[in-house]
Amino acid sequence: MNKKLLIVDDEAHIRMLIEQTLEDLEDEGVEMLFAENGEQALEIIQKERPNLVFLDVMMPKMNGMEVCERVKKKLGLSEVYIILLTAKGQEVDRQKGLDMGADRYMTKPFDPDEMLTIATGILTP
Repeated sequence: MNKKLLIVDDEAHIRMLIEQTLEDLEDEGVEMLFAENGEQALEIIQKERPNLVFLDVMMPKMNGMEVCERVKKKLGLSEVYIILLTAKGQEVDRQKGLDMGADRYMTKPFDPDEMLTIATGILTP
């Protein structure tokens, strides 16, 4: 079964940066999916059930916290691993993200090597 990775950010250049960071995973058979807002992300998550989601917090229509809460608490999709990406690095923000059900919290600018290591650990056998 193919593993799926969803990259959600309202800024195209950040989606592209994350894609470039993780492109080696495509060689491992990982399918990359993309969304540019929270509503789109929620639709894709419900339909595609990605294994891993890199989810920006600050977005139009529905923010990453709301998406995370819906996926984890309302839909009960605990198998979807969600990493919140945000420019807000305060502990209170991190705690809120984890309270919403996020599996992990990364602050921007993120470390590409760390991102790849995490994604590889989740997506490759």
